[in-house]
Amino acid sequence: MPRVLARVSALLAAVCLLSLPAAQAPRAAAAALDPFTGYLMAHFTGESATGEQIYLAHSRDGLTWRDLNNGAPVLLSTLGTRGVRDPSLVRSPAGDRYWIVATDLRIASGTSWGDAANRGSTSLVVWESRDLVNWSAPWLINVAGAIPGAGNAWAPEAIYNQATGDYVVYWATNSLRSGVTKHRIWYVRTSDFRSFTAPALYIERPGGGQGIIDTQIVEVPGSVGGYRYYRASADGHITIEASNSILGSWTNLGNLSHLGISNGTGGGNVVEGPMWMQFNGRNEWALWLDQYATGRGYMPVTSTNLGSVNNFRTRSDYNLGGSRKRHGSILNLTAAEESRVLARWGTTTPVNRIQSYTHQDRYVRHANYDVRIDPNVSPAQDAQFRVVPGLAGGSGQVSFESVNYPGHYLRHWGFDFVLAANDGSAVFAADATFRQVAGLGNSSWSSFQSYNYPDRHIRHYDYQLRLDPINDAQARNDATFRLTS
Repeated sequence: MPRVLARVSALLAAVCLLSLPAAQAPRAAAAALDPFTGYLMAHFTGESATGEQIYLAHSRDGLTWRDLNNGAPVLLSTLGTRGVRDPSLVRSPAGDRYWIVATDLRIASGTSWGDAANRGSTSLVVWESRDLVNWSAPWLINVAGAIPGAGNAWAPEAIYNQATGDYVVYWATNSLRSGVTKHRIWYVRTSDFRSFTAPALYIERPGGGQGIIDTQIVEVPGSVGGYRYYRASADGHITIEASNSILGSWTNLGNLSHLGISNGTGGGNVVEGPMWMQFNGRNEWALWLDQYATGRGYMPVTSTNLGSVNNFRTRSDYNLGGSRKRHGSILNLTAAEESRVLARWGTTTPVNRIQSYTHQDRYVRHANYDVRIDPNVSPAQDAQFRVVPGLAGGSGQVSFESVNYPGHYLRHWGFDFVLAANDGSAVFAADATFRQVAGLGNSSWSSFQSYNYPDRHIRHYDYQLRLDPINDAQARNDATFRLTS
């Protein structure tokens, strides 16, 4: 299926949203973007078949979250390892452009953590958008390739640096340096997320083998707490540091051990993936922490003054919605951004299976992008679709979007059926659009007439899905289906 796979790798960009805190936009730009009306969380869910992809959740108050896109991923990576974790989003100073940066890693493919850390990808996955809804094709940037002995590039973040007029991209790499192999934070500078400076060491914890990962910086308005920037890192504890310059010296303010929180030392609640969020309209911040050791997902600790770690307190008045939420980021949304996001991913569309009339134990499913009817489909999501308005338009027309491959639709190709990514073309839209009519074999069921070949209908033949003319009773029965929940 090379031509199908080519289309798959060419499109899977048209969906996604992720986020660094809106406070990471320069302060002048943040003022221009006010008022903020909601929040968007981008995250992955774990090491399941589709868990290492990009998921979205929305909140009005910053504490109660609702899964978007019916709980399905909004972005699937088709580059590198074909998995993404630790998503981060950067808003441009003018608020007119966004970049997504994510870890190129997929443990679910069978990769061990040792291989991922020592022989993993040294590249990051990047997308670009002008509206937070329509995204470019992704590309890889090999930020850590020039680090001697680099084993990986994990948990990327980025922040605009007013002092230099470009972006600082920083991440964790495991490598040998001064006789010690461990994770350190490195950075590059870029203006377009395509070309970048040589990697430079950013943060290294002194002594022995103590590594550091999962650093995230937040910019605060008016130097609340005495500093302009604060960063949280996972380095055995959750350490909080402060500075007035992104690339300058930083002051260690302490850690969260007094709250019973650690990153693997001293017992207590073991967490990682610190994720900043400022509450809209007030000087209060949440630092969300991923309780990976217990599998409970994120929890918030909050502060009204980041200048001292003693100002943080734990919270219990939060609800993360239906899915487990792992290392991600949060974007404060303007009214316009929130409207676009909810219009695209906020509507709940029922999930359906397409049952065969002649083989009622079998359902339409995709397998390696081919389409057939099978019994006992596993994973079940391979036989689940959302029936959406036809891509080619017109009353009564429908298209079938995959649940576990969002942005992919059933379409005919040489009268055979495949699951393919929507490339935005008129040809694709026509090939993926059908009119739902009374069942040709049983009028209480349904048949699906091709939009661009109206003399043909969807039917199965030898269990394969095809687009055929229907000329006899057997064909009429084979072209009859039922949408079931």
